[in-house]
Amino acid sequence: MADQEITLMKGNEAIAHAAIRCGCDGYFGYPITPQSEVLETLAEQKPWETTGMVVLQAESEVSSINMVYGGAATGKKVMTSSSSPGVSLMQEGISYMAGAELPALIVNVMRGGPGLGTIQPSQSDYFQACKGGGHGDYHLIVLAPASVQEMADFVDLAFTLAFRYRNPAMILADGAIGQMMEKVVLPPFKPRRTEEEIIKECPWATTGRAGGRKPNIITSLELRSEEMEIINLRIQAKYREIEAKEVRYEEFMLDDAEYAIVAFGNTFNDGTGAIGYLQVTASTELVDGSTITLSGFTAKTASETLSISTQNCTVTRENGSGMVEDIRLAVEGAVPVRHFGRLGGIIPDPDEVVDVLKSSF
Repeated sequence: MADQEITLMKGNEAIAHAAIRCGCDGYFGYPITPQSEVLETLAEQKPWETTGMVVLQAESEVSSINMVYGGAATGKKVMTSSSSPGVSLMQEGISYMAGAELPALIVNVMRGGPGLGTIQPSQSDYFQACKGGGHGDYHLIVLAPASVQEMADFVDLAFTLAFRYRNPAMILADGAIGQMMEKVVLPPFKPRRTEEEIIKECPWATTGRAGGRKPNIITSLELRSEEMEIINLRIQAKYREIEAKEVRYEEFMLDDAEYAIVAFGNTFNDGTGAIGYLQVTASTELVDGSTITLSGFTAKTASETLSISTQNCTVTRENGSGMVEDIRLAVEGAVPVRHFGRLGGIIPDPDEVVDVLKSSF
């Protein structure tokens, strides 16, 4: 359409532009490869001069996540971004936010590990993202973009879901999507909410005791075991609601498929390439966990989509087992499930996926 704003940019840059355009109130982060362009782009765009958005480079990732905690407690749209080792440093703060039921956005542009590892792309933080990561029984809302366009689109979606369920949300990307350049349709500008709108939409927030209301206390601490159990039961019920209502995925050439490829994020693109080759050999499908909500994609979608008629399922990823374990649990032995992945920051090639699938024929 003529009124669309289309530009060529990196995935990290798309995150930054989308944050400004969706009415984000504040970004607090620390540079680390391969996601540093998020902070650099925000500094270049100077949104504090146009929308009033706060952009601050904190002294560490620990400081960043605690600044996000403080901003989220006031009902503001706040976010941070980092890469794998940095997100590990944030885990205590993320657990506190989940316990306090605070909405916020965390962006993880994954790199290879363990340890300092490599600055090359990986998907090895799947368990950390989808199973909690920090201490306690909690989950994040996890969105896994498969393109630069989805990097832009998922920012507003992540904030929407985070505030809908009062829960931290994560965009789980990898270094390849963060660094690669694609055509992007930028979202329209959405004004930041006024203080009055925040008070109306977030009655739980610490916005001042206007009208003589009782104080709002934001905390994840409860020393009485009986009360802590009640809190946990309520939070677990919320996770089940999210899993029931917010699972998103894509199916590609699914009808009458005998062999399935399951992928998320960047490896979705490897799967589509492999299917293009294999259509002349066997009936194949691709189930894209392009949006993973908690473990909802693997637990619900895998059992529904990978039917008994599917003879074989291959999970392709940029790391070790991870997601394949959830899929095996979901299908309960009805379908053989195996894993193909590359380690050390190597992206699987479609030809390699083809060879793996051909060995199943």
